[in-house]
Amino acid sequence: MAIKSLLLHAYYNPTFTSCCLKRRSLSQNSGSDIFSKRRGIVTTMVSIASSMALSFDGKSASALDMRMVAPEQTVEEAESGVRGHALGLLEVKGLIDSESWGDAQKFLRKSSSYLKRDLYTIIQARPSSERPQLRKLYFDLFSNVTKLDYAARDKDASRVLQCYDNIVVALNDILSRI
Repeated sequence: MAIKSLLLHAYYNPTFTSCCLKRRSLSQNSGSDIFSKRRGIVTTMVSIASSMALSFDGKSASALDMRMVAPEQTVEEAESGVRGHALGLLEVKGLIDSESWGDAQKFLRKSSSYLKRDLYTIIQARPSSERPQLRKLYFDLFSNVTKLDYAARDKDASRVLQCYDNIVVALNDILSRI
């Protein structure tokens, strides 16, 4: 990960790269040549990073996977589990009613993470014409989950109930479309 941040820093920060090249450019006295050298250094750094990534054993190389979807989860598994995880998320209502704010937060975070993974997998499998509207519903749902989490932290019962009602509406809307 440090290599990736170094590469991005060198690529997007010309002063960083030009400082590194200063000695070489001063000796050659060609100002227009700096950019080609910078590109060459970035290319060299990318090739070094990619060769290092390829030299890892299988266990370490899997850590470089940047996808959000769990690789072992299929669309069928996500579709079969999404309704159960949605109902599980709604079970936070009992903790809200008993005003167990800390337990409600823990339960909410755990159950929403499974639902988030399932919905993301399903949305990615949908045709591109359906995705924008599903992503908006996804955003609305999980922004209300976050708001409920903060309201529970603040022990604001009225705001918690309002967010819970918004979650119910968003879940019904998104589940009716998938």
